[in-house]
This record gives sequence, structure tokens and C-alpha cells, in this order.
Amino acid sequence: MKVLVLDAEQRSALAATRSLGRVPELEVTTAGSASVALAGCSRFSSRYLQSPNPEREPQAYLAWLKAVVAQTPFAMVLPVTEITSQLLLMNSEHLPGVHLPFAPYRTVMTLADKGQLTSCAKRLNIPVPDSQWYRCAAELEAATLSYPLVLKPCLSKIYSQGRWIATRVRILRSSEDLSRELQASPYLHDHPFMLQEFIPGKGAGVFCLYDRGQPVAFFAHRRLREKPPEGGVSVLSESVEVEPLMREYAVKLLDAARWHGAAMVEFRMSPEGVPYLMEINTRFWGSLQLAIDAGVDFPKLLWGIEQRLPLDGQEGYRIGQRLRWFLGDVDGLYIYLKGPYRRREKLLRIMQFLRPHLRHSRCEINRLGDMRPAWHELKLYVQALVGR
Repeated sequence: MKVLVLDAEQRSALAATRSLGRVPELEVTTAGSASVALAGCSRFSSRYLQSPNPEREPQAYLAWLKAVVAQTPFAMVLPVTEITSQLLLMNSEHLPGVHLPFAPYRTVMTLADKGQLTSCAKRLNIPVPDSQWYRCAAELEAATLSYPLVLKPCLSKIYSQGRWIATRVRILRSSEDLSRELQASPYLHDHPFMLQEFIPGKGAGVFCLYDRGQPVAFFAHRRLREKPPEGGVSVLSESVEVEPLMREYAVKLLDAARWHGAAMVEFRMSPEGVPYLMEINTRFWGSLQLAIDAGVDFPKLLWGIEQRLPLDGQEGYRIGQRLRWFLGDVDGLYIYLKGPYRRREKLLRIMQFLRPHLRHSRCEINRLGDMRPAWHELKLYVQALVGR
């Protein structure tokens, strides 16, 4: 049987390819818009296809995929980015033969739309920041605001007039910050957003897999280092136990939606220990490989769900398993050393970077027996470095 993994430039696509490629009866094809892509370099990818760019050429991408599946039947087509998954779901009626392991488009958007999600959480008595919803920026003229606030567009990516618009979340500390953001982000004048209470604390989350409304597996990790250092992509992470209250809230939300497939439910844990719901990502996440290494093989489980195979019950996973994205960690160190930190803090960061952690620790990209993705990533990294 054949599986098509899309968005092959992504680290999560590489993790999914390595996982599914180990399933004996499966043949994995990967696809991406680059001429060579991370997951396409893996020995677990039997074939790599170059596609149009789904962000810049969405209609061409849909036509390309329709032609591909007409020529080669796939038992499952797995997108791992928000743009690709939503694009395919909203056009699913016009894509016969594209079998997506997701809930229906309308269900996905009730969770992906942060405005709808906030309303749902309130109905379920799940803590959310105090929020005000606005259809467009013009409605702010009559608003009385108290700072700091978080300006949060309802959608991370907006599909409008045949193109995708990338949005961003910003912390506003004054009316001047708000004015600057309204000027810098013209989509706020035509699309809904929220102004939310700022919750101090740290981010946390629950990674979930559901089978047609029934929970199958859960996982959690903590970020040890990020790029940029003040908060961003995880470059060093460690598996931890799922926090019971966050799991309870995640289950409430996903049960109410009769969820199907993968989801990452994100919270912000306040200093008082209250988990406030932030958002739900309705696809696989960047540090997917950590869960696989710890013993929760989400892609393999998802394949089993789609094929209605009998699944072994989840009996926990290894706590303390670490995953390091090495070149991301190098970049994070470089950014830190250029930042406004004291010399002592920089020396400590260098020592932490160099300190070995051999027990239950693996590199995300660099894998013995499948090193071509690492060489490809290094080549791109050096090219970017020379171009700086």
C-alpha cells in the first residue's frame, strides 16, 4: 500500500516518513515544493515529487495533487502544515482519491479559529484569557482598552481571494503599539481578531490522537531551549508526564468536537498554576520525533486508525527522553551570544550547549542509517550562513 507525505521540507514530515517507512506493508512517497527536501532525502522515502508551492500557487497545487492521485492511488495523503491541510480539506469534494486523516473541514475550523475556540472553551468552563472579539479594526474606535493586551488574529493563516495571508500574534503595551500593529498588519482591517488579557507564565501543551471521537494517545514535553531564546521553535525538548488538568481540558474540547486525527492543545500556565487555553493546532507538530522516540508513534497509530487496524493500548512512555535539533540549537546559541545578556549568562549558555547528555537523548535530523537528511540540512544551513 502507498502513502503520500506532503510538505517534505518540514521536520514533522521527516519524522512521519521515518515512522511510516518502517511499516512493512507501506511504501512512502514524499512531496514538496523544493527541488530537494528534507523528508525526500530519507531512505524511507521511496520516491520524491516536486509540487507547486501551496502558499503562492494554491490552485496549481490542487491541480497537481489531483493529477498525482489519479495516476497513483494512495491509501492516505498526509499534509503536515496548516496551509496544505486546510487547502485540501476545503477542496476535498473536488479531490477524489485524496484520503485525508482529518476531521471534516468545518470541524477543523471550529478549533483552528481562535475566536470560535474561545467561545467553545467558555461554554465548557475551560479557563481562557478575558477576550474581546472584533470583526475588523474599525470596531476598535468605540473600545476602551487597558494594557497590556495580546492581539490575536482568529486565524493564523487566512485564505482570501485565492491567496494565503500570514498573520501574527503581538503583545501590546500601549495604544501606540496598537496603532503600529494596525498599520503593519492591513489584514486586521478586513478580518476578525481578538484582544486578550495578557497571561504571565510559561507555555505548555498536550499532544493528542483521536479515532472518530475516541481518544487513543496522549503525550507531553517541555522545552529546554528555543530559537530565538526568548521564545520560539523548540531546539531541545524533553518528554514529561501529561499534566492531569490540561489533559482533562483537552479531552473536553476534543470530545465536544468529535475529533479525528492529531491535535496539539496549547495552554499558558499562570504563576498560580491555572492552565489557560491558547489555541489548538490541528495537525502534527514540529517535535513529533520526540514522541516517537519516547514510545508514542503517532504516525503509525494514525495509519492504524485510518485502516481500522487493532491498536495496542497506550501503556505510557519514557519520561526524560530528549530530542535535539542540532543546527537549530547552534542557531539559538548564536542568537543568544549576540543578544543583550551578561557575560556570565553567555558563558553558562555555552556550557549548557556543550554539556553531553548521552542517556535517552537523540538528535532529530542526524540519524545513523539515515544521514542524507542531515547532509541536506547542513548544506542549506551553510548556504544560508554564507549569504548572511
